[in-house]
Amino acid sequence: MFQTNLTSVTFFFILGFSHYPKVEVIIFVLCLLMYLITLLGNIILISITVLDSHLHKPMYFFLSNLSFLDIWYTSSAFTPMLTNFVSGKHTISFLGCAVQMYFSLAMGATECVLLSMMAYDRYVAICNPLRYPIIINKRVCVQIAAGSWMTGCLTALVETVFVLQLSLCGNNTINHFACEILAVLKLVCMDTSMVELLMLVITTLILLMPMLLICISYACILSSILRISSVDGRIKAFSTCAAHLTVVVLFYGTALSMYLKPSAVDSQEIDKFIGLVYGGLTPMLNPIIYSLRNKEVKEAVKKLLIRNPFGTVFNFCTQ
Repeated sequence: MFQTNLTSVTFFFILGFSHYPKVEVIIFVLCLLMYLITLLGNIILISITVLDSHLHKPMYFFLSNLSFLDIWYTSSAFTPMLTNFVSGKHTISFLGCAVQMYFSLAMGATECVLLSMMAYDRYVAICNPLRYPIIINKRVCVQIAAGSWMTGCLTALVETVFVLQLSLCGNNTINHFACEILAVLKLVCMDTSMVELLMLVITTLILLMPMLLICISYACILSSILRISSVDGRIKAFSTCAAHLTVVVLFYGTALSMYLKPSAVDSQEIDKFIGLVYGGLTPMLNPIIYSLRNKEVKEAVKKLLIRNPFGTVFNFCTQ
């Protein structure tokens, strides 16, 4: 069979949901709404953490990083899809596909590490409250955030470079709505065992190890909460973790179902819908979850949007 190096391909066809024209229109509208809400919610969350001095705390510093990467991830996944639907071309250049794959992997890996660091932050805040300002200081926060971003970007670079060096069997049609790495691997006709092994190692390090750290952190947190004598104290302690725990369950639930599902389950349509949840619904819900579960965030949003919505933004822009 005719083979061609992946790097010699100039463009890819993105099937998306074109097999279902009626459903495609509904998905386009839903994705557009999710994208706009994601942008609005996360931009507001970043703005209030910068503008409100009461939110200049480690937890909100990590939260603003989470919002920033959610914006990048959703933009890289949804913008080409929405553009292709409007233009009707359903194509993406090789460079565009490489960039989209890289950002998808980088933002996903960074979020895995960042969520585990946020769990560690909650562990220190609840289990060692007196030492919290010393352990989680400003320098440590910057180091944790930088380490999370560097880890995610470097692992994504390795995976992207390895995949784009493989050979195709004359097929450049991706049965997905984006250049998702697993969908691109299905086009390869050569042995991909080494790449799959590499992905398994990276997935274990970036997905499972942080999840293990999160489980250990919350086991210690739960143990500390149960030792609190007053019911109000227990509720208050748990409420500081509830939003983060909800986001963790939502993110890891979709990530595990997409990257660690049994090999016997091989449905591209299921993968597409899981990808929509992973890439659109989760980033959209993150700022909503943190806003609903956090009194400080709700008060900051009220100050920004109700009391002086235009003056605050203007003052921030002119500083």
